[in-house]
Amino acid sequence: MNILGISAFYHDSAAALLCDGEIVAAAQEERFSRKKHDPCFPKHAAAYCLEEGGLDISQIDYVAFYDKPLVKFERLLMSYLALAPKGYLSFLSQMPSWLKEKLFVPSIIRKELGYDGKILYSTHHLSHAAAAFYPSPFEDSAIITVDGVGEWATTTYGIGEGADIRILKQINFPHSLGLLYSAFTYFCGFKVNSGEYKLMGLAPYGEPRYVDIIKEKLIEIRDDGSFRMDMRYFDYCAGLRMTNREFAELFGGPERTPESRISQREMDLARSVQAVTEEILLKMAAHVHQETGKKNLVLAGGVALNCVANGRILRESPFASLWIQPCAGDGGNALGAALFAWHQLLRKERVPDARRQKATYLGPSFSDDAIQQFLDARKVPYTRLAPEEVPAKVAELLASEKVVGWHQGRMEFGPRALGGRSILGDPRSREMQSVLNLKIKFRESFRPFAPTALADHADDYFDLRGHESPYMLLVADVLESRLRHLSEEEQQVAGFDKLRVIRSELPAITHVDNSARVQTVRREDHPLYYDMIRAFYERTGCPVVINTSFNVRGEPIVCTPEESYTCFMRTRMDYLCLGSFLLNKEEQEAWEEEGDWREEFELD
Repeated sequence: MNILGISAFYHDSAAALLCDGEIVAAAQEERFSRKKHDPCFPKHAAAYCLEEGGLDISQIDYVAFYDKPLVKFERLLMSYLALAPKGYLSFLSQMPSWLKEKLFVPSIIRKELGYDGKILYSTHHLSHAAAAFYPSPFEDSAIITVDGVGEWATTTYGIGEGADIRILKQINFPHSLGLLYSAFTYFCGFKVNSGEYKLMGLAPYGEPRYVDIIKEKLIEIRDDGSFRMDMRYFDYCAGLRMTNREFAELFGGPERTPESRISQREMDLARSVQAVTEEILLKMAAHVHQETGKKNLVLAGGVALNCVANGRILRESPFASLWIQPCAGDGGNALGAALFAWHQLLRKERVPDARRQKATYLGPSFSDDAIQQFLDARKVPYTRLAPEEVPAKVAELLASEKVVGWHQGRMEFGPRALGGRSILGDPRSREMQSVLNLKIKFRESFRPFAPTALADHADDYFDLRGHESPYMLLVADVLESRLRHLSEEEQQVAGFDKLRVIRSELPAITHVDNSARVQTVRREDHPLYYDMIRAFYERTGCPVVINTSFNVRGEPIVCTPEESYTCFMRTRMDYLCLGSFLLNKEEQEAWEEEGDWREEFELD
């Protein structure tokens, strides 16, 4: 039996394919359309899934859609009616997309896919719950899902046992932890639904001086982690903005203009809302543990991408084990809908399997023959290595502080690059963080870089408490034994000046609060990536490399060899390793392109 899962129309559209319960393929539409967070129907992602499965659309038994559009439309109408006449302009802007496509999911699925079979529906947070629980290694667990909003729910908790999921309680719109965080994202001058991770990265530069105001004015937090927001300060229910004048008055003036200078106020706001978010999630986890009696916890929803909060849940909550869906946002709901249909609607047995999601390497791959055909057609200079030579050669380049683009195997499903489409560097370098941000990624200078560590050596550098972090969704402290002793003068440094302080043996991946967003890798998950880091370890004594996503600011992660080559040539990367092919920037012809594509990427 073949099930195609679909998530579409809001942000991060995606498709996923199950064949007799096996996760065969999954991908986000943005990787094919090249439109970041693309909300359109995922026709390219669906076509890829079918191709990967060797199937024609006529062989699909069910298409599973990730939510219930009519219920979502009901929430939209009721919100506008409750606030009318306020929100009239927002109402007018929303209606065309609803009347054109969002209300007519069955006809769009049939038209875009040429499909005439059965269509099944989950609900938004059930899809999140299914994406969290079914691929997890647990026979049973508690489930928490937290995001902006689905149909009505913004937060749920429940239980997964065997093949069954039960949602026990939920918090409904407009009270939303995800939208609270997005409101501060907007107010600090970043883009909603894509800039939240920037706010998280900015938080350690600030002080939590607005926590009391947030808790007194914006949100009432109860002991069980439930909450209620004062909607007088927010405009997202029926407006075109996240916050309003009353919100601005609380925090000393209007929102920051995007791309303008980041002030201490934005740093402190980021730190404050991050602290409130962590407090809510920790209280919620403690309550859910008490109510369910489960020792394991699984997480999904966009807020589950807050890896700082995840790290605290791992260390401080009563749960013994934690598993987070690597594509925790709406893209992962394509997979969740398919799994929900297979297990819950069709009543298929579930056998827990830690490798069911295949380390989330579920996207397209390209053979050496296909890569060589592209390189030869473009007359690109390259050196072809024997496959067994790749790890040692790339390790040698990294050890000499070269920046290497790394395109190997299947593309990752989810927002993190995990060694399939990555840019790599030496974490021991004092200059690598600024070089990567300003010369390679063209992004804000304050943004930290993540390490990938060999799973069997990660505890030598990071406080992971014996847990692994294969999906780069946990922040852990760098061990004290790896930190430098800072002078009194260095300890007094504030704001972005903190970037200049060398804090550990691995300065390029140590954030200003002495933490790191860690990925651990095992050889069975990605042999070539593991072997390369192992070779780097044998050469340098360091079992860690910098791993950042293979893209520049404002663009999706690369998918194809051509996209990898284009990104390599547009930036100051030194080398590109495409399968078995190594490209040296110094050997390439000058890159010519109409206009200056970097004009849109203003640098801090």
